[in-house]
Amino acid sequence: MQQRSAGMVDISAKGNVERTAIASGTIYLNPSTIEKIHSGTTRKGNVLGCAEVAAILAVKRTPEVIPLCHQINIEQVTVEFSVGTDRISASVSVKSVGKTGVEMDALHGLSIALLTIWDMVKAEEKDETGNYPHTRISDIQVEKKEKRALAYSPS
Repeated sequence: MQQRSAGMVDISAKGNVERTAIASGTIYLNPSTIEKIHSGTTRKGNVLGCAEVAAILAVKRTPEVIPLCHQINIEQVTVEFSVGTDRISASVSVKSVGKTGVEMDALHGLSIALLTIWDMVKAEEKDETGNYPHTRISDIQVEKKEKRALAYSPS
C-alpha cells in the first residue's frame, strides 16, 4: 500500500462565510481540589483565569501546532467553565470569517484549557506515590459547527 504524502487542502476557490464551532470537555478532580479552586488557595493561583487565557492563546496558535490547519482570522473566542463537586466542564467557542472551519481551533483551545487546569492543580491531585489516580480528562467533542453566509449592508 502506497501512502500519499501529506498536504494542505486547497481552499482558494471557497468563499468567505461566518464560521462558528464549540468544543467541550471535562476534567475530573478530587472534591478537595475543587474546594481549593473555589477558595483561591491552590498553590499556583487563579486556575480558571489562567486556563481561560491559555485557551485563547491556543486557539490563536492552532496552525503552529497542527501541521495542516490553515491560518485563519479569529474574530471571537469565548471560554466558559462549569464547576461541579468533582469536575470542571469547559467549552470553547470560536468564530471566524473565512474559507475553512474553526473546529480544530476550538478543540485545541479546549484541550489546552483542560491541560492547564491539570497543570495548575497537579500538586493538589497527586497521591502519596506521585500519581493521579482520580484525575482524568474526558468527553472532548465538537458540540456544534455551523456556517452562515455573510450579510452585507449597502454602503
